[in-house]
Parts: sequence; structure tokens; C-alpha cells
Amino acid sequence: MPIATVDPATGETLETFEPLTPDEIKERLAAADAAYAHHRTTDFAERARLLDRAADLLEEDIPAIARTMTTEMGKPVKAARAEAAKCVKSMRWYARHAESLLADEHPAREDVADSGASRAVVRYRPLGVVLAVMPWNFPLWQVVRFAAPALMAGNVALLKHASNVPRTALYLQDLFTRAGYPEGCFQTLLIGSGAVEDILRDRRVAAATLTGSEPAGRAVASVAGDEIKKTVLELGGSDPYIVLPSADVERAAATAVTARVQNNGQSCIAAKRFIVHADVYDAFRDRFVAGMRELTVGDPMDEDTDVGPLSSEQGRADLEELVEDALDKGATALCGAERPKGQDRGWYYAPTVLADITPRMRIHQEETFGPVATLYRVADLHEAVELANDTPFGLSSNVWTRDDAEVERCVRNLEAGGIFFNGMTATHPGLPFGGVKRSGYGRELSGHGIREFCNATTVWHGAQQG
Repeated sequence: MPIATVDPATGETLETFEPLTPDEIKERLAAADAAYAHHRTTDFAERARLLDRAADLLEEDIPAIARTMTTEMGKPVKAARAEAAKCVKSMRWYARHAESLLADEHPAREDVADSGASRAVVRYRPLGVVLAVMPWNFPLWQVVRFAAPALMAGNVALLKHASNVPRTALYLQDLFTRAGYPEGCFQTLLIGSGAVEDILRDRRVAAATLTGSEPAGRAVASVAGDEIKKTVLELGGSDPYIVLPSADVERAAATAVTARVQNNGQSCIAAKRFIVHADVYDAFRDRFVAGMRELTVGDPMDEDTDVGPLSSEQGRADLEELVEDALDKGATALCGAERPKGQDRGWYYAPTVLADITPRMRIHQEETFGPVATLYRVADLHEAVELANDTPFGLSSNVWTRDDAEVERCVRNLEAGGIFFNGMTATHPGLPFGGVKRSGYGRELSGHGIREFCNATTVWHGAQQG
């Protein structure tokens, strides 16, 4: 696809960009390599100073960069401001905590002695140049949650962003440059997906991280595996949202609306499959559907808008295909299932709830990337967990219950990288994030995330002689 800013609220192409030439890519790789040779030697105090400065600049830029994100991918501008603020918080968190997260580890004294050493430590050292292949749906946050820990660890970054958010991608490079990072520490590469393989195979690139679709993840992992390079993958999700009889149904239904339509429903960790116990199904369904109907769909620059357009015309077409397939095979539309009336321009789709879902329907197994929820009735917790796990994905999950025994059963049996009780899935810099099964591998955020792109080096000292 061309590298361009296309307003999803109108379909208008606002700006196009030329991809880097092969010679320009070589120059960027050389700059990254040179930057790493220096940046890896800086101390944590200097790295924290630079990252705190970037956070300060971003905080000043929030109104402007929020409008840029909204223009490029359609999220409500109030949500875009919240995304930018979250990035500021994460940067400051890593500036404060990176040194302690990467402190030397001291094995047990008896193990050191048993190894024949006088002393031994495990030291976390940076890997080098890391290629980040990032998606459009959270165009600032997805990058910052990689870049903040990577830079604090002493790595340097090359960003291949999605082709529909080039202004945001260029802003990120400019942000780190203005903060005082040396040339080459963080670079945006305006390139198509076809250029990724050669970059990943370059000897100067040590590792890669990708957030995106399963096919994209498979392609990057295949190349990285061939080159024996470290990767972290955060791929799709079809997160279950389980509501059990002891739940606060009114709060569960209200939260369910937000959980499904956050970011216009275009979030890997958005709740997508709502699995409700028969005892509370009717009450939950009525409240949930009413909440979805009350959402305001419209201009994402309007402060009162809850749901803006999907990011692309193709994205809406893909969503419509899933809904139509379900309806053709017997699903019931409780609301939505159509383009909003009066929205003749842009790629809008009405908040939708589908019931009577069966395994014959594509939507039962495929990820819905838009404001469409599927609703299931189950007889007990066992059936709920089986249905929750009946998916190729395993990113996160939500469970509403006040029963401690049910909590323990869910923690033991749900196949997901996260289990959130009595609330919606959300990311925080202090908590690890990632999935299992076809949702990927590795972790972002927290100490787990910063150590993904470090060399855990055993430093062993033999006993002194004489």
C-alpha cells in the first residue's frame, strides 16, 4: 500500500510520501550502528535524562499529536489525547525504574561456590539495533512502549511504522531528536513491507519486535528464525469477556461497552466475545445492547464522539463480510449490523451486537477489528472456559465474578497472557503484556519487557591463586 495520510472520516488523501531508496536505507543502518556503539556506553542517569526530556516535549505536544493521530487513523480525539498522555507516563516510569530493573543479579552464595567461582553475577547488556514493525491502531503508544525500555537498556531503534500513519511516525523521530538523543538512536524508516526482510537480515540489526497481524508476524518470525535473531511478537486477539452469576451485572455491562468499542473497536486487547451465564444473560444482554445503541458515532474530531470511522475502507469491508457471513448462517443482530445512516463519507460502521453465534460462522474463530460484539449464553463456568479457549488466539481475557473459587479456576484454566477480573483489559508500564497461542510470544512492558532485548550475561570469576 502507498505511504500516505488518508483521513478515514472523509476518505480524502491528504499527503503522500516517497519511500526511502536503498541507498538511504543503508545510510540509516550505518547511523544506527554508529549510534549504538556510543549509546550502549552511556549510564542510566544520562539515558533517563534524555527520556525524561522526550516525555516533557511529548506532554507539551499532546493537543497537536492527538489531532495528527485522529486525522491519520480515525480514533476520537479525546482518546488520542489519552494515548499520548499514557506514553508520557510510560516514558517517565522507565526513566525512573530501568536501572533497578536491569541491576546485576547475584546468584545464591552456595551456587556460586559450587560452580568453583569466587564471585559471579548476571548482568543485563543491550543487544544492539532493534527493528520495530508497528501497527496503526495505537500509532504512538505501540511505539513508545517498545522504545522507552529499549533506549533505557542501551539499544537503539529503527521504526517501520504502518503505511497509513506516516506523520505520526515522522513525529516520533523528531521527538527523540529534539530531546537530545544522538543521531541514529531512533530513526523512522518510511518503507514498504517488502523492504523489511533485507533490513532484518542485515548483520547490524540484532533483533525485531512486531505488533500486527498473524501473517505479518509469521513473515518476520520466519526471517528472524533463519537469521537466528531474537523476536517479540504481539499479534491478534479475540478476547473473551465472561460474566458469571455473582457479578455486578450493571457494572459489567457498562464496562463491556467501553471494552468493545475502545479505539473504535480496533484493538487487539478489546473484549470481543461476551460469554454470559444463563442466570444473568437476559439482564446483561439488555443493558449491554442499550449501552451500544446509546453511543455517538461521528466526526472523531468532535469531543462528543464515542466511535469514529474505521481506519480504512478495506477494514470496514472485512468487518462487513464477517457480519454478513454470521447473519447468513443464523446469527441475530440485536443492534447495528449496518453503516450508520447519514454517514455518506468516511468508513463508519455502527456499534453492533450479534447473538446466536455458532462454530459454523467465521466470526466465531476470526478476529473482529471494529465495533462488533458477539454474545454467547452458557450454562456454567466449565462451558464458559471451554468457549473462551475455543479460539486460536490467547492475548487477554476478562472475568466478572465475586466467587474466589471461580477466580482460581479461571486463573488455572484460561489460555491467555492476561486475566482481568471485574474490569477491562488495559496495559500499564509496570505490568507485563503479551499473549500465547497465535497471539504471539514474548512480553512487553515491566521488567519482563525491558529484558527481552538484553543479553543476560553470566560474569564468572575464578578463585584467586596464591
